[in-house]
Parts: sequence; structure tokens; C-alpha cells
Amino acid sequence: MVAYEILIADDHPLFRSALQQALTMGLGAGVRLVEVASIAELEARLAEKTDWDLVLLDLNMPGAYGFSGLVLLRGQYPQIPVVMISAQEEAAVVVRSREFGASGFIPKSSSLEVIQQAVRQVLDGEVWWPPQSEEAISLSAEAKAASAGLASLTPQQFRVLTMVCEGLLNKQIAYELSVSEATVKAHVTAIFRKLGVRTRTQAALLLQQLESVPAA
Repeated sequence: MVAYEILIADDHPLFRSALQQALTMGLGAGVRLVEVASIAELEARLAEKTDWDLVLLDLNMPGAYGFSGLVLLRGQYPQIPVVMISAQEEAAVVVRSREFGASGFIPKSSSLEVIQQAVRQVLDGEVWWPPQSEEAISLSAEAKAASAGLASLTPQQFRVLTMVCEGLLNKQIAYELSVSEATVKAHVTAIFRKLGVRTRTQAALLLQQLESVPAA
């Protein structure tokens, strides 16, 4: 009997191993842990199954722009709690995690005991935040608008957007995703409409609003 099913999304094998150890010790043999190393792998797992008990999400994952992975998860899978994990422990990062809809934030410097306590608390339906989450930092209007727009994208539209922002042309995106160029054009049109932008440059600038630490 599996008590909990948890997705660990982190591109560092050593840290995934530490999380595996902490969670197996803290939650017992009944916990099922599945590891992914990129946003694309995370989306594939979520497409197969949507009733995960928790996603532990590294802030700086391949395929994500800062908080874009969190925003995508909250938009597409609002029923799954997400706890952010990061070596960036500044108050601005923690507060933005909360503002963008995470259920908690675990600094990577945390002890195994703190990791276990945080995860248990969120699995019990609560939230878990380190002390720096209490600092008074607010999201800019631009960041809130960017978050709302991105949350409305489908996972495929989000993939197309990240490729657009990496400078790929429509035909290159079509090749990467094994779809027609016309399909990519339709996605780009829908993305621009949802985000309220007209150009690829504007779309890239909007995605930058979700970078992990806002530019001073």
C-alpha cells in the first residue's frame, strides 16, 4: 500500500539522493518517490498521472525561467501542492515562491530533519515557510500579469514559448516537437493573445519577469 506519491524535480543527482534518503526515513517504506531532471520530464510524468500528493520543485530547472515552472504547475495542476527547493535563500526568492502559489519553500541548506518536517506539514494540508518569508516584499504588477498569463498556457504552449524565448524559429520548434510549422504558428498566435504581447521580444521580456531574483 503506497501512502504517498511524490515527484522530485531537480537536476542535481546528489540532491535528489539526499531528498530520497530524507523522505524514505521520514515517511517510511510506504512512500513512492519518482525523480525527474527537467521541466520536460516533469510534464511527461504529470501527463501520465495527475494525482500526485506533492511535487518538490527545484527553482533553477532546465526548461524553466525562474518561477515559470511553478506558475505552469499551479495553472495546469492546481490540485497538486508544490514545494520549492533552492540554494537561493534570499527573502525575495522565498516571498515570490509564496506569491506565485507554492505551498512551501525548503532551502537546500536545510537539515534532513527540517526537510522531513516541511514535507510532512504540506502533506497534512498545511504550508511550510522559513523565517525570511515574513519580510515585506511585494510582486510588481508586471510580474503578477506575467504569472496570470503564463498560468493560462497549456503545457505544449509553454514549451513553445520557452523555445521562442531561446531564439528558435518556427520551423526549428516544429522539428523539435515533431509537429507541423502551421501548428507552431497557431500556438504562437494563441500564446501572444494570452500574454497580451505582439512580438517574440515582448514575450521573452515577459518571461523574464519570473526570473528567480528580480533585477534591482
